[in-house]
This record gives sequence, C-alpha cells and structure tokens, in this order.
Amino acid sequence: MIYFLCKNLLLPLGGPDWLRLASYLTVRSIAAAITAFCLILFFGDRLIRMLYRHGARDTVFDYGLMDPESKRGTPTMGGVMIVGALLVAILSWSDLTNRFVQMMLAAMLCFGGIGFVDDYLKIKHQDSRRGMSQLTKLGLQTVFALGFMLVYLSAELTPLTPDKVILLKGAASATPENYKFCLQLPFYKYPVLNLSWFYLPFGIFVILAISNSVNFADGLDGLAIVPASLTAGVFGVFAYIIGNYKHSDQLLFTHLVGSGELTIILAALVGAGLGFLWFNAYPAQIFMGDTGSMALGGILAAAAILIKQEFLFLLAGGIFVLEGASVLIQEKIGIARLGRRIFHRAPIHHNYQHLGISETKVVVRFWIVGIIMMLLSLATIKIR
Repeated sequence: MIYFLCKNLLLPLGGPDWLRLASYLTVRSIAAAITAFCLILFFGDRLIRMLYRHGARDTVFDYGLMDPESKRGTPTMGGVMIVGALLVAILSWSDLTNRFVQMMLAAMLCFGGIGFVDDYLKIKHQDSRRGMSQLTKLGLQTVFALGFMLVYLSAELTPLTPDKVILLKGAASATPENYKFCLQLPFYKYPVLNLSWFYLPFGIFVILAISNSVNFADGLDGLAIVPASLTAGVFGVFAYIIGNYKHSDQLLFTHLVGSGELTIILAALVGAGLGFLWFNAYPAQIFMGDTGSMALGGILAAAAILIKQEFLFLLAGGIFVLEGASVLIQEKIGIARLGRRIFHRAPIHHNYQHLGISETKVVVRFWIVGIIMMLLSLATIKIR
C-alpha cells in the first residue's frame, strides 16, 4: 500500500518531500497503469507456461467457423493475469477507504469470480459447452447486481451521499439527496430524469448488459482487450473531471467528491490491457477466458453507474453494444421469433469471418471503430 505508507507514515515522520507526489491523482494513475503493465509483462510467460502444464487450455467447439484447430490448445483463463495485476496496482496506489474504490473492487472480484468458475468447469470437462449454464451465470450476475445497486442506493452506504454531490446551478430536476436516482445524458449538462426506485432495475439491467456484452466480444485474438482499454480510458477521463471540483465546474459536470479515485483503477485497466495485448495479439499465446471478460465487464459497468455516465457507454463501448445487440437480434428475434438466422453467425465478429474476411482484418477494423467511438465520447466533454 504505497499510497497509505506515503500519506500516513513516511511523510508525517519527516520523509523526503518528493513522496508528496503520491498524493497527486495523476501521478498515482500513471503509476498504477505502469505497475499493472509491468506485472503482466514480467509474469506473463511464466503464467502461460504454468496454465499450459496444468491443462488450462482452450477447447474450441467447431461451429463452422474458419479453422478452429488454430485456437485449440491455447492456454486460457488469462483473466487471472489481468485481475491479479489490477489488484496489486489498486492496492498499491488507490485510497482503499474510498467507497467508490471499494465498490469497484467488489464488482471486479465478483464478476471475475463468476468467470473463473465458468472457465474452471470448461477446463475440467475439456468441453467449451460444459461450463456454467447460461441461467446459472445470469442468476449469479443478477444477485451481485442487485446487491451492488442496493448498496449504491442506500442512504448510509452509498458513495453519493448529499454532502458529496455538488450540482450545477440550474439543475431543476435533481437535488443532492436524489441525484443517485437521476439519469445523465451525453451532450447535456443537467440531469434529465429522476427515476426514483425505478433506478434499481435500470441499474441491474445496465450492469448485466455491459458485463455480458464484453463477454460476447471475447472471441478473436485481441478483439476484446483493446476496446475495453479504450472504454476504460474514456471513463477514466470522465472520473477525473467529475472528481475534481475546478474541472467539473469549468466543464459543466456535477461534481462527485471522491469519484476521482476511480481514475486510478481505470488507468490500471488500461495498463493491464496493454500488457495483456502483448501476449494476446494474433496469434494469441493466451486467451483471457470468462475470468477476464467478466471482470472487465464488471469494472466498466460499475464505473458507468458510479460516475452517472450509463448512456455514455453507448458511445465509448460502441463495439460491445454492437456485439451484444447482434447476439440478442440473432437469438431473440431471428431464431426465436422468425425461425431463421439474421446473421450468418453471432456475435457479429464471427459473421465477418464467415464472409471470408481474415481474423486480423476484422480485429483491426473493430479497433479503428473503437478509437472513433472513443473520440466521439471525449467530444461530449466540451459539447454540452
């Protein structure tokens, strides 16, 4: 706990002045990103060899996709690498007494834990179809999402207590007491609607939708980790602005005291994402598995709720929205209603593979779209 040591022990005891750098949010965010990146780079090869020796290898079921044999046998459960690096970076550089940090950590560990069990069952049975059932997985996700939202909306445990919410002048539809129930839209500076306790099911839906959409995107080498890192970068910028009184006032955001600490976690995710891409780029040496995709989804979902930017994910996480929508359209409308497929394959990245586009070209084009969506998301900071 480097931040804790510097703030509460070394500086009060007369430590060197440069230790005061640890009190700056920007410095700690950069340090967290570098820490996560270096940890994965240093331990990555060791973990890959360990997973391979213990039989934690991918078992790709052939759904008629292009050359499934090229993926079979690659070590999976690489999300352990991501979660481990994030955990060390967060414990080292963030303020663990901050309620925003505590809720984000809970989301990462709970969703990562669900994914870990799913991966373990698939590896145990050596069959990608014999993991946790969809109903069981969705049930566990819903239980956590419900608990998360009850804490978030409670009067005592919420990080958005009235004394930590400083609204813009002219915000007629919200007060510091009810702001946690309100919706914010990109390109508009004031809260638009107070959902009251209807925000509870809305928040559960947001958490389930975001976490599962990230999971759907994890299907090609490097496809999920880059958009996840881009989205985390966007939310990190917003968390920094919203958590800083001067910047939030200047850029016309509601100021949430303490939310700036989320910048450290999201910066660490960017660093961990770059480190994981080192090994996950085509041809992948390791897959993140559900352990990684569920943990990443949990972090992004929690961030969207905690900084009140739920609808921003439609822009920043546009790739994930597209992936999730393609699965829903295929299963709920095409197969269930019409009795036929709408896409050749779903999620939609497999549709492009079916059309004969190479895996690397599909992935890079998705990255390009993700970068464009990131820039559009950042534009909403000034266009309000």
